[in-house]
Amino acid sequence: MGWISPGRLKRLGMLNMNRRNVDYIARYNDRASYPLVDNKLKTKLVLQDYDVRTPELLQVVRQQHEISHFRKNVEDFPGFAIKPAKGSGGKGITVITSRDGDRYCKASGASVNIAYLERHLSNILAGLYSLAGSPDAAIVEGLITSSPSLAAYSFEGVPDIRIVVFQGYPVMAMLRLATHASDGKANLHQGAVGIGLDIATGCSLNAVQFNRPLTRHPDTGLPLADITIENWQEMLEMAARCYEATGLGYMGVDLVVDRNQGPMLLELNARPGLAIQMANGCGLLPRLKAIESLKRPHFSPEARVRYVMDAFPVRQAARSSRHGQSAVFAHGSDL
Repeated sequence: MGWISPGRLKRLGMLNMNRRNVDYIARYNDRASYPLVDNKLKTKLVLQDYDVRTPELLQVVRQQHEISHFRKNVEDFPGFAIKPAKGSGGKGITVITSRDGDRYCKASGASVNIAYLERHLSNILAGLYSLAGSPDAAIVEGLITSSPSLAAYSFEGVPDIRIVVFQGYPVMAMLRLATHASDGKANLHQGAVGIGLDIATGCSLNAVQFNRPLTRHPDTGLPLADITIENWQEMLEMAARCYEATGLGYMGVDLVVDRNQGPMLLELNARPGLAIQMANGCGLLPRLKAIESLKRPHFSPEARVRYVMDAFPVRQAARSSRHGQSAVFAHGSDL
């Protein structure tokens, strides 16, 4: 069970890391576009012109002396998130859900004071969480209130949706649910649950945690087989528009469904991971090749979304192989 032959992986259409790096990231991603997606602040500002909603920007802290302004501004914020502009993998993100006097409640339930938050801002500016440890800026954003239909499934954190977009076509998607093991973050490597989503309907397919199949959330106990994402086509179209905004041919688009404002973009990733294949129980390669073989590409985001919804409906196939093929992918943890 722990080893799968390269030939079988090839037949299953699995994209491995080397091929992803050489044939897709290096080939389709212009290096000049990387600073745009590696900096969350730049991403937010660019996407405003492409009808892609992002959480409200409350404050940007670029210099140490600006931290004192945060102390004053935070009095008017009922809830907020502090993020390093150049962070990755969820590192350095602190979410405050409420305030009680001079104490601030984190999403995990822990209580902290203003001095703790100011130290965190200072650490962000020093580059503690940034790529390559370079000096950074801190973004303070409005709090996202997750859609009730999804919030019930997550644990101490906001669930998000990762969509892999290739040449402007959303080709594969998964829902990521926070767990106690992931410390309230929707990061699969830290222990979040990944649930494959039918690209045609937004309905759940397979679920994995730590590369192993599961049927119920480990903390909430809720079944994971019949989840449906609201506003699914709108989310796909938002993801597709990120291609025009960035010019990146291969990227991950991370979205959330806010209770009041609907779908919103969290961030973009120029080097999306491959665990999405395990969550879906199928490989990326057949879909990527189908897009590459198109003789006439679709020029609008809406047309590209209509194409993938017709070309890649996998709900029935994936459900019929839930206990077979998906288990094979769950053991391919090094892919």
